Amino acid sequence: MLDKWLGVMPPPNGDAPDRMDGDHRRNPRRRGEELKNAILAAALEELAEAGYAGLTMERVAARARTGKAALYRRWPNRAELVVEACTVHRLSDVDMPDTGALRTDVIAALRQLCANLATSHGDILRGLLAESMHDPELAQLVRERVHGAGPGAIQAVLLRAVARGEIEPWIPASRRATVAVDLLRNYYFLHGAPIPEGVITEIVDEVYLPLLLAPPGALPSTGSGQAPNGTAGDI
Repeated sequence: MLDKWLGVMPPPNGDAPDRMDGDHRRNPRRRGEELKNAILAAALEELAEAGYAGLTMERVAARARTGKAALYRRWPNRAELVVEACTVHRLSDVDMPDTGALRTDVIAALRQLCANLATSHGDILRGLLAESMHDPELAQLVRERVHGAGPGAIQAVLLRAVARGEIEPWIPASRRATVAVDLLRNYYFLHGAPIPEGVITEIVDEVYLPLLLAPPGALPSTGSGQAPNGTAGDI
């Protein structure tokens, strides 16, 4: 009764008010990159579970065990958050070995991309692009930062090929540089994973290498005028 007179009511079941599930106040205080990485990981987990349509800043904050303010200080909306979460897992994070030749380097890089697309991150990217068809703001971000992002592993492969004298120095900065990754990604969006090994070698031998070795303004013919497995119209 004394507690009631003093205006202090015990919490139900004897639980303190800050012991609710997901209450970030009971977690160690995180700042900087540690907190940012926790939020990005939570965003990817939410995407995998609920998709972009079901993702909210509130759900991401709860999963990351932080407050919404921590999200809004870094990202003005969920589209910005989601796109950054996806781009941190792109192919450019992969350090590819030097096989000593352009062809085998490219094949190794594409195999690694196939392995990445076969994970949950590939499913997330596929769903994200589908959602971008209905969300102009998201579509713009995806074009600028996800689909249009320069593949770091392929860039490294091409720069090594320039140093070996296999291709011209202007190639890595040209549109030709990303064609192999674009074709492989388009195949994945249409057919899913796993991507057959034959698709990789067809892209490399019938499209990519002839394109890299062709002089400026010249477009090599693949015979049928079509990319591997009929995907030319998807570029």
